[in-house]
Amino acid sequence: MTFGEQPAYLRVAGDLRKKIVDGSLPPHTRLPSQARIREEYGVSDTVALEARKVLMAEGLVEGRSGSGTYVRERPVPRRVARSGYRPDSGATPFRQEQADVSARGTWESHSAQAEASGAIAERLGLQAGDRVMCTKYVFRDAGEAMMLSTSWEPLAVTGRTPVMLPEEGPLGGMGVVERMAAIDVIVDNVTEEVGARPGLAEELSALGGVPGHVVVVIQRTYYASGRPVETADVVVPADRYRIAYHLPVK
Repeated sequence: MTFGEQPAYLRVAGDLRKKIVDGSLPPHTRLPSQARIREEYGVSDTVALEARKVLMAEGLVEGRSGSGTYVRERPVPRRVARSGYRPDSGATPFRQEQADVSARGTWESHSAQAEASGAIAERLGLQAGDRVMCTKYVFRDAGEAMMLSTSWEPLAVTGRTPVMLPEEGPLGGMGVVERMAAIDVIVDNVTEEVGARPGLAEELSALGGVPGHVVVVIQRTYYASGRPVETADVVVPADRYRIAYHLPVK
């Protein structure tokens, strides 16, 4: 193989991918069999199998027990808004969007005290094992799970205060900035790190994905005078949503 030349299985996968993208192989169409791929492209059974595996890993096709491999319906990606703008209502961006009468979003959450793992403790400037309030969210659009979020707040900051439970009390459901301000903790900075990885089994189960699907992970942390007061992981299926940032110009 000369420099820059692709392995045979990638060339076959690339050609089949092109046919899927341009509609030559529309959704719900059965992918050519392994034998057909072997004959059409003049490759071995191993190459044909590996090409099919590539397309399956990319989420372009799916296997149906006893029936074969079929082209998956390709969703039109929708936007998930991330914004530096703080609305007067104090609501989180997701909740603000759902205030529109045409929106179909809902969410559910559950909070429980927990011990900070090593990674979370590092993000919050704590010792591993320190107590935190962990809140898990599932956000839905028209009933379909579209985003997961897990938030951790140090109980050294919020414990025994009216905002200890993010979704309960007089400020339940408000944003982190507003809740912290109510206990005289002034948030003055927020960071978000965006990455991608294969979804965990439990994430894909909740989001309706299949093994191998990629998720976008936003690692967010709020700070007050340099001290982390909340950190969260936001997980979004990469094949169905795009992250759109709206940042104010100063």
